[in-house]
Amino acid sequence: MDSILLFDPDCKSCNRLDQFLIDVKCKFPAYHARPVAPFGDSNPGLLIVGLAPGMHGANATGRPFTGDYAGILLYEALYEFGYSNQPVSTHLGDGLVLKNCKITNAVKCLPPQNKPTVEEINRCNQFLAAELKQLSERAIILALGQIAHQAVLKAYGLKASAARFGHNQVHTLPAGRLLIDSYHCSRYNVQTKRLTKAMFSDVFQTIAQLSK
Repeated sequence: MDSILLFDPDCKSCNRLDQFLIDVKCKFPAYHARPVAPFGDSNPGLLIVGLAPGMHGANATGRPFTGDYAGILLYEALYEFGYSNQPVSTHLGDGLVLKNCKITNAVKCLPPQNKPTVEEINRCNQFLAAELKQLSERAIILALGQIAHQAVLKAYGLKASAARFGHNQVHTLPAGRLLIDSYHCSRYNVQTKRLTKAMFSDVFQTIAQLSK
């Protein structure tokens, strides 16, 4: 498969996002401020799908969930359950290595106010669909939040009604692929305790059971 279908570092398909990144780069010259590539194992047993890069996280560092609050809980869990060599992710040169795990986003570019439009989500879905086709038969997908969940369904050609989002809920996709949902590990969800460390650990416990 042509690698550009998996990720295009120079993608400018969404005019609003492209212009926003130009403005961000002017304000923060040291920031990555471009589409953020998936990160991790090339043949993962677990693919984690987030929403989009965060302004001062992945958009700044160029690596998913790196350098921002949303990555704190995620990388702690990945370390605890054996998917990472360290529990923190701060910058590209921090030595972090993922094992049997890959992280991507439903939308590869930072959206204004962290809210991509439906059109932007749909346009970027081709990259997620290509990533999903690359997965091994036994690989499990973890969707962080409802938008990521719906993006996975769309990538499989399914309607949103095909599987209802629910924290720690498991869904069977075409060809027996398993999708598990979690509330997004955003600052808001963590601080309001909509998602706790125990709740997030429960999701990874479920993944461990499904992986046996």
